[in-house]
Amino acid sequence: MDALVFGATGFIGRHLVAELLGRGQRVAAAVRNDTLTPWLTSQGVDTGDLTIVTADITRPLDGLPEARDVYNAAARFAFGLDAREARATNVTGALNALDWAATLPGLRRFVHISGYRVSADDARADHAGLGAYEASKFEADLAVRARAGELEIPLTIANPSTVIGPGQYIGLAALVKDLWNGGLPAIPGGRDVFLPIVTIDYFARFLAEIPASPAGEHYWVLDDTTPLLPELIGMIAGHTGVRAPRRTIPAGLLRRLPRKITGADPETLSFLSADRYPTASARALAASTGLEMPPAADALRAWADGLVATRFGAASPWLSPYGYRGVAGSRTWVIGEPHRPAHVLLHGLPMNADLWAPLTAHLDGPVLAPDLPGLGRSAPTAQPVDAWLADLLHPVRTRPALVAHSLACAPALRFAVEHPDRVSKLVLISPTFLQDPRPRLTRSRLARSRLAVPWLRHMSAAHLARALGLPEGPEVASAAADLRRPGVARRVITALRTDFAGREQSRGLLDRVRVPVEIIAGSADPPAVDVAHPVHEIDGAGHYPQLTHPAQVARRLRAVSR
Repeated sequence: MDALVFGATGFIGRHLVAELLGRGQRVAAAVRNDTLTPWLTSQGVDTGDLTIVTADITRPLDGLPEARDVYNAAARFAFGLDAREARATNVTGALNALDWAATLPGLRRFVHISGYRVSADDARADHAGLGAYEASKFEADLAVRARAGELEIPLTIANPSTVIGPGQYIGLAALVKDLWNGGLPAIPGGRDVFLPIVTIDYFARFLAEIPASPAGEHYWVLDDTTPLLPELIGMIAGHTGVRAPRRTIPAGLLRRLPRKITGADPETLSFLSADRYPTASARALAASTGLEMPPAADALRAWADGLVATRFGAASPWLSPYGYRGVAGSRTWVIGEPHRPAHVLLHGLPMNADLWAPLTAHLDGPVLAPDLPGLGRSAPTAQPVDAWLADLLHPVRTRPALVAHSLACAPALRFAVEHPDRVSKLVLISPTFLQDPRPRLTRSRLARSRLAVPWLRHMSAAHLARALGLPEGPEVASAAADLRRPGVARRVITALRTDFAGREQSRGLLDRVRVPVEIIAGSADPPAVDVAHPVHEIDGAGHYPQLTHPAQVARRLRAVSR
């Protein structure tokens, strides 16, 4: 084989295997369970030159195929490990991999992946005050170097910083999650904390270049231009439309305070450092091979979009592209095709754009589905919703069908009246201005009381599903998660309470619209007002037919298109 990769199912390992296969190499992936092949297939990677071998590096190794280059990407990365568990993979496993590599007659290079803090200060080899994970990595770094020298193995150590990219949800990601959910009152560490990053794509390419470079080098692979932590947090906050904390808490104080107060894992505090790292050799290798890091700010923003899209690892995106856009002064979460959509989908309350996932699976052509301003994952805007919608659709170069649900039907109708040349048709699903003036969510006395906001904010997904008359599912879970974010539940309740004022105006606008209009409603939640436009009722559906009966709604949309 050209290469054998230990730890091939891990975050770094699987991207490394993909990179090597993409370069036409024959790769053996040493795994305990083959979760690698399905992942590679999902990424469109040709696995014809991949060989899967079963191996447990915590035990002496034999029976593996010979390889020219050996990569040890195996590591037990978690905080709160006991020392024995951490050492089994990070120390014993690394030495077992090295001992096996020493038996290879044609070994060109053994590449060991360590860490930027682990190798930063050999004087800390006594591991005093370190958690089990970091202590094991320090021990492994020294042990691997010593054993490689004894066995005369051509060794290179790569010391990456925080590696970011799709599928990375630990470390810095936990800090971003707290920020996004409004749970980061202060930035940990001082204002000079340097928490450098490197993207997984760049690091995988860097690793692939190492075997052709001279042996014996230690490469610190990180972006020296990574903003200091307060600036980094502020940049992500600005991108996602949340408030950045202004205060910092010194690491020394965090160490003295109880964890139940700080919420910080004690093992993470050693990473809150102003240290800089010797990156000259890594930069020289990158320059000689034509590797260029993406701008740190762009990488961090793209990573933040991925974290939000996957609910920090708890869900899978149902459509791409996705991410934050500036719309009418709001950082708006937008899913789908921004320039040439066939359908623009506006969700109702208390949902978000994920409401449209089941319907989109049945539609032809690309869609554009935003979270309305101040709702779901979008930040609020000081401008009227009509100005927001006009700005959202400004880049659109097609005449899409404008499809709106519930309270979103009113601004969609106003846009169609004002801009008939911008939309091909208007589809209103369960428009509130035609229905029972008591939306289901506000029919209870509790929802109309001063306790409405905390009641809604603390709803579980199951409780919200019952309140809406919906089955439990990922779309309701997504809405429930957003309602717990600061301000979202309050804005939902405000919108529900103020919906009544414009109902007569919206009904009057139906007589002025100059594009085809169709109204779709569930048979259990029909319009209470007669209108001159076609109304299609879906048997057995309630207020959310696109969620409960997506195939029937999609058929109706296709019929309207004809």
